[in-house]
Amino acid sequence: MPGLYFEQFEIDRVFSHDIRRTVTETDNLLFSTMTHNPAAIHLDIEYAKDTEFGRPLMNSAFTLGLMVGISVADTTLGTTIGNLGWDEVRFPKPVFAGDTLRVETRVIEKRASRSRPDNGIVVFQHLAYNQRNELVASCKRTALMYRLPSNS
Repeated sequence: MPGLYFEQFEIDRVFSHDIRRTVTETDNLLFSTMTHNPAAIHLDIEYAKDTEFGRPLMNSAFTLGLMVGISVADTTLGTTIGNLGWDEVRFPKPVFAGDTLRVETRVIEKRASRSRPDNGIVVFQHLAYNQRNELVASCKRTALMYRLPSNS
């Protein structure tokens, strides 16, 4: 199982995820329509020509989901019970179709769960960068994690 258990995370450990992803117009179209987001800035090339960006922006919820999704295989695959929250979500630079994103994750906090003694809570900081190494997205994600199975 690639995911780590609560006890295996160390504060300040950084994961540089191997998966990179070039985002496409199709990603943007499908995600925006599947989530019922009709914003012209995502779907209308002619409209977007008259914006400060000059072309459609990738849907920021897609960017957030991709950033977290890329991190899962190295961190929480099979070892998380669920996300407790996403905080401090930021998009300091726009993402466009054709950009290639890479992601880094830092463990910034961990503690035993007070309400679920068989579990722990880990807080991750996810950072997404484009092909120019510009920070395009960040968030803190709090996850409820399984503890290592007992050997008995």
